[in-house]
Amino acid sequence: MSDRLPVLPQYLFPKLALTNFAGWVAGKERGAVTTWIIRRFVAKYGVDMGEALESDIAHYKSFNDFFTRALKPGARPLAQADLISPVDGAISQFGPIEGDQIFQAKGHSYTTTALVGGDATLAAQFAHGSFATLYLSPKDYHRIHMPCDGELVRMIYVPGELFSVNPTTARGVPGLFARNERVVCVFESASGPFVLVLVGATIVGSMATVWHGVINPPRQGELREWRYGTGANDSSPRVALKKGDEMGRFLLGSTVVMLFPKPPVTFNPEWSPARPIRLGEAMANFIRI
Repeated sequence: MSDRLPVLPQYLFPKLALTNFAGWVAGKERGAVTTWIIRRFVAKYGVDMGEALESDIAHYKSFNDFFTRALKPGARPLAQADLISPVDGAISQFGPIEGDQIFQAKGHSYTTTALVGGDATLAAQFAHGSFATLYLSPKDYHRIHMPCDGELVRMIYVPGELFSVNPTTARGVPGLFARNERVVCVFESASGPFVLVLVGATIVGSMATVWHGVINPPRQGELREWRYGTGANDSSPRVALKKGDEMGRFLLGSTVVMLFPKPPVTFNPEWSPARPIRLGEAMANFIRI
């Protein structure tokens, strides 16, 4: 069966309306009803509440509060590696960027320029570099952390579609991660620039960063950009984050895509597509020349 057949209904669904409705519901504080919904969700997806900072389900006033729950201190120790996994989830794909082509799934690639919203100059910095695409399932911890120390340079909101980002959709929708709504965060590090992209999806009510707060909604259908640090306007704050610091969160789950410049990094030899990962585990090391 063609990989496209299972995703054909997604082209017909009113994805934006469904996502807006889901965001509205998830933000509501409805007492016992909210607690019942969270309890059902925990049971269905096997969420480990023992590692949550607040393990009492009744503590959470809204589903969003539960979904973006914090972890207990020390729940995710940081590995001794140049780059750590920034999330809990599963590996979608990773490896070298072939020219400007990022591998999505068998038969599907997309360009770095498309991913970052059309900025060819930004994308060119990652030609022949490395990428990693990490998928967050509903049961996962949904805060995103820094893979290494970095200072924020730019943030770009790119409007787009709201397809699901699960593995089936990745195999069936061409250029999925460069088609969906996304937030592109550009950092400078001691080893050069890197990009961390938060990719939206169906029912992902919004995405937020620690320096900006909620970015979407509103969904105005146009590209928006913010600049930070050197070269930005005088009122722009300096945003410097350490490895392991929280940088953002999904209000309902999605995918993170990272880009690193050449020479390609050396990925953890234990990594493979579909393998579960945890925040803080070793992802890769830079090649020293």
